[in-house]
Amino acid sequence: MKTRVLMIVTSHARLGDSGKPTGLWAEELAVPYYALVDAGATVTLASPAGGAAPIDPGSVKPAGGNDPAVERLLKDATLQGALADTRRVSESDGADFDALFFPGGHGTMWDLPVDPGVTRAVERAFANGRWIAAVCHGPAGLVSARRPDGLPVVSGLRVNSFTNAEETAVGLDAIVPFLLETRLRELGGRFESADSWRPFAVRDGRLITGQNPQSSERVARALLEALDLAGTR
Repeated sequence: MKTRVLMIVTSHARLGDSGKPTGLWAEELAVPYYALVDAGATVTLASPAGGAAPIDPGSVKPAGGNDPAVERLLKDATLQGALADTRRVSESDGADFDALFFPGGHGTMWDLPVDPGVTRAVERAFANGRWIAAVCHGPAGLVSARRPDGLPVVSGLRVNSFTNAEETAVGLDAIVPFLLETRLRELGGRFESADSWRPFAVRDGRLITGQNPQSSERVARALLEALDLAGTR
């Protein structure tokens, strides 16, 4: 039976009251998506609202100017079609998949923490021993979820995300609804990080988290190893 991964992306397209666009960060989707499908996994895209998933325009350059995974995404009619018609997360049971994966992008900060479907998917996946991976702002999808003992999913686990320093460096620390590093610490996560913009990922229990766009490949590789797919690429 094929390994099944539910990739949960944001539906949110605006940076708060700034009027600026945001959404999903293309590289944080493309790198893990292709790592998984090339290893034989089936990847299903879902979002809080369903339908089209917005891509942050800052994450895509004109054709020929992007990293290889994003170039591949731009030419991939199948993935483009999936992004245009994502499943609503609430229609999926996290326990039905071998893993959940949360790409980042600032849009995640607004909708993933408050969406009941996202929270339920994480709680069901965690309670049933599934893998959960997230990169950059993707861990925003974890902050409302509780495990069966009532504690936050991240409590007591080594965890990582886009850092407060990185948020400040991009000038969005006063625009995002909360600082992700701070929230993960408040929830009892044992936050670890590298210097800003350095690749970094941590695996603890069945949770894999990465710091920034530069960490997408590390998170993807760690999930492939966790799913016993690393040797199939």
